Amino acid sequence: MSNTAVKEKRGSKVFSVLQRVGRAFMLPIALLPIAGLLLGVGASFTNVTTLEAFNLIGIMGPGTFLYSAFTLLSSVGTVIFDNLPLLFAMGVALGMAENEKATATLSAAIAFFVMHKTINSLLFISGKLEAGAMAEGTVANVVGIESLQMGVFGGIIVGLGVAYLTNRFYKIKLPNVISFFGGSRFIPIISTTAYILVGVLMFFLWPFVQSGIYALGDLVLKSGYAGTLIYGFIERILIPFGLHHVFYLPFWQTGVGGSALIDGVMIYGAQNIFFAELASPSVTKFSVSATRFMSGKFPFMIFGLPGAALAMYTCADDRKKKAAGGLLLSAALTSMLTGITEPIEFTFLFVAPILYVIHSVLAGVSYMLMHILDVGVGMTFSGGIIDLTLFGILQGNAKTNWIMIPIVGLVYFAIYFFLFRFLIRKKNYATPGREEGDGDVKLYTRADYNEKKNKERGADRISALILEGLGGKDNIVGLDCCATRLRVTVNSPETVNDAKLKESGARGVIRRGNGVQVVYGPQVAVIKSELEDYIKSL
Repeated sequence: MSNTAVKEKRGSKVFSVLQRVGRAFMLPIALLPIAGLLLGVGASFTNVTTLEAFNLIGIMGPGTFLYSAFTLLSSVGTVIFDNLPLLFAMGVALGMAENEKATATLSAAIAFFVMHKTINSLLFISGKLEAGAMAEGTVANVVGIESLQMGVFGGIIVGLGVAYLTNRFYKIKLPNVISFFGGSRFIPIISTTAYILVGVLMFFLWPFVQSGIYALGDLVLKSGYAGTLIYGFIERILIPFGLHHVFYLPFWQTGVGGSALIDGVMIYGAQNIFFAELASPSVTKFSVSATRFMSGKFPFMIFGLPGAALAMYTCADDRKKKAAGGLLLSAALTSMLTGITEPIEFTFLFVAPILYVIHSVLAGVSYMLMHILDVGVGMTFSGGIIDLTLFGILQGNAKTNWIMIPIVGLVYFAIYFFLFRFLIRKKNYATPGREEGDGDVKLYTRADYNEKKNKERGADRISALILEGLGGKDNIVGLDCCATRLRVTVNSPETVNDAKLKESGARGVIRRGNGVQVVYGPQVAVIKSELEDYIKSL
């Protein structure tokens, strides 16, 4: 195999792993909207300044039933944000484990406690828990344990490691005398042992990593408006690859996104800072140095992308306009209300990638403008009207300067509408309602985009034939290879199609119960990797 082919294979493998990590991050991230909703509503209606502004102090002020109820909501929302590292440990392990997911999730929780308790013990033994022994902010209370401030990085380290141990040892066979502890029961045992050692390693290593993170955070904060623009552009441009979560998470949840002292507690990470300020009764203005990594979404999600949707509607053929209008209106409302933009973004990404590049540039500019205009509106997950209302409007303009969002947003609506309409007509892009012939009007999704990419890659034509020959994605239980054969375990051997497999280049097909061996020769390792990538892209 040539050096170029080896590099491409390695690059593809790294990319696939990063995609899986990004998808695993979505599990704990999906908790943020409900946590933010509880905290946002609770904090808004227990803030005396807000209650006085809306003349509600007599009905909902301190001492009333409603005040107590909203205090409860705020507390419940806060506890989720306070324990995100543990949730990330469990969520990442769940997402990355290929088998025995329940065992991996439980083992991750155990490993998380073990790692931090190990660090705590070493801090105590070394006398570093005494006042003044460690730099401010380097030690934190993690699920009730005084440990090093690792944030969600600590959870991610645990989640990835436990997932690896699960995938490696879930079928392990031990000697008969201790065979009871084999298989999946071995996972929490090996995880506990491993994370005692990881805890010891982190005790010595993490202070240096921590210094690097803070230095990077300081560099990012000093980058000014240009840095904010670049951040916004990269966050958008990575979405088609599914890597945006990997990119923005350190800014939101770790010292890379800055630090702030709030009510005597040092908080790290842009989103953590915002929600700590939201829950604090003493904060009079939200930190723009933190919200610069969030507030830029609102103008293009609430206004810009609906402008692009209107442009696509006006460019649709008259006979397809009604069908296109219904789909585009639904997609525009989804973007505006919830900040879920996939239906619009992947539609113009599919038919005209250059429009997506332009959109990413405009997104970067939106982030920069919100920074310049001192807008301090945070978010839980995405920049729709729901988050704007909770974390902007209800908090008051004095705290957030939210009024600049609709002002800039109206300009963005016009830019997206006129620019997209001009380019669609000039370049004759096949946006919804402009498809050739009488084909159905449709919006495109990530799956459509991935399928298009796969069709453009010759190797995936072979992978598609192999997958069809093996009875489809859902029929495959296990996939591996030896020197010359693809070794597959399937659910239903009767659905395996030998003819399709031979059409893909197989020299023979051997069946043994639920096991299928497909003979390809020495190149089988590459075929296996390409098949795995193809399956993951579906």
